[in-house]
Amino acid sequence: MDRKKGTVDHTLLILVVILLLFGLTVLLSTSAYNGQVKFSDPASYFKKQLFATVLGLAVLYLAAELDYHRLEKWGVAAYLLSLVLSTLVLFVGASINGSRRWLSLGPLSFQPSEFAKPAVILFLARVISRRENKKKGMLELFRTLILILPIVGLVGTSNLSTAVIILGIAVILVFVSSPSYLPFAGLFGAGAGFMGIFLGMESYRLERIAIWRNPESYEKGFQTIQGLYAIGSGGLFGTGLGGSIQKLGFVPEAQNDMIFSIICEELGLFGAGILLLLFLLLIWRFFLIAVHAPDLFGSLLAAGVMAHIAIQVILNVAVVTNTIPNTGITLPFVSYGGTSILFLLAEMGLVLGISRKCKGTDFS
Repeated sequence: MDRKKGTVDHTLLILVVILLLFGLTVLLSTSAYNGQVKFSDPASYFKKQLFATVLGLAVLYLAAELDYHRLEKWGVAAYLLSLVLSTLVLFVGASINGSRRWLSLGPLSFQPSEFAKPAVILFLARVISRRENKKKGMLELFRTLILILPIVGLVGTSNLSTAVIILGIAVILVFVSSPSYLPFAGLFGAGAGFMGIFLGMESYRLERIAIWRNPESYEKGFQTIQGLYAIGSGGLFGTGLGGSIQKLGFVPEAQNDMIFSIICEELGLFGAGILLLLFLLLIWRFFLIAVHAPDLFGSLLAAGVMAHIAIQVILNVAVVTNTIPNTGITLPFVSYGGTSILFLLAEMGLVLGISRKCKGTDFS
């Protein structure tokens, strides 16, 4: 399929639209019970998500029309702003469901940690592309990663999962820009040691590991067990859209982190597989755009967004299936969250804008 240079990657755009429609449909089904109980409106969560999605589509359009090279000079400013906002959360952040992750602006609230993800992608793409001609040894890798440790530390104090995603994005960007793989062996060892120390600093982090190993022995393992019940009861084709039992208060806040378990229950292994296939195709388009980008800066931006989506999807599914300890990670385009969908669509627009500059083929 041919595509004229100057037009966006239509395949990527179609995949984003399908994921949005899938996410809104599943969210309406999953959140109906909680919406009725909390707000006397089964469509309450759906309406808020729909509003954020419409706003996000407008941002996507603007980002796709913008020449991404113009964003390079704002990379440092975006990163510094993410540091300021993440610091403010520690002192004046609003606490919701026991977590201090939100900043409130009148009736509106947003999570600075969601802004930190695209800010880090933009910042590192700028830094790495400007160091293109420098020798890329072990020391240079550490210098680049050290730059994002402040935001990892700030975000990690209240949102460990997002801190892990940000660090993962940074490692992947450094990895794809490096001609040598050997330094990453030492980097992996240092990272494993740091993670061990970080987990041991707080008892609740070690408790999560204990719950993961034996959820039946802990009260906090209730969510994990109910999520596994939902997955198991779905079978091959599920109970049908709207037919979930576990969303009726058994899986707490089912519309958030655990929504994949309800998808498995209502749509079965078949529906869950289709969703994962859509994510795989999306990541594949990111990869192709990154490879065909006209310059290193554009390639790193596309690779950063690819890393973000891939890491978040993998971690969410791993948490829901109890493959890793529970870390509270949302499923992109599907889980409830206005801030998340807004910045996700901004990232999609950014990659679509890069695809406009690629050579006039559909990469097929």
